[in-house]
Amino acid sequence: MKKLLFIALIVTAFVSCKNGSKSEAKESAEATTESTETQSNALTLLKGEFVYFDGAAVLQTDTEIYGVLITDTLEELNEKAKQYKSEPTDMVQVEIRGKISNEKHETILWDKKVEVIEIIDVQPNTKDNDKTIKLGS
Repeated sequence: MKKLLFIALIVTAFVSCKNGSKSEAKESAEATTESTETQSNALTLLKGEFVYFDGAAVLQTDTEIYGVLITDTLEELNEKAKQYKSEPTDMVQVEIRGKISNEKHETILWDKKVEVIEIIDVQPNTKDNDKTIKLGS
């Protein structure tokens, strides 16, 4: 009987550890993309690396990659980002509010898409986070 109780205790401990790591990962994802409470139009706060090159824009957060819909606000974001770029393909850190959708789009093939509604912050990308591969000279 004591063995059975001991085994049940060990199994419970292992299950608790698994649920703990899942909830920590979920909490970190929620910290990156959180709904804006003060607005009723379902805008989401997104923080991540942004690049706009040759008519295509991408926003990469810690947990997701979004195709960005081409709008006037995106053009404004790109103008603000240009001052931090040394090359057109460099990424910059941004914080925006936008509308996320999963609807199919003819040119944006990412599963998740975002329409930039409000620009909160634009900062240069740190060299530690720079993952750009340079080809040629």
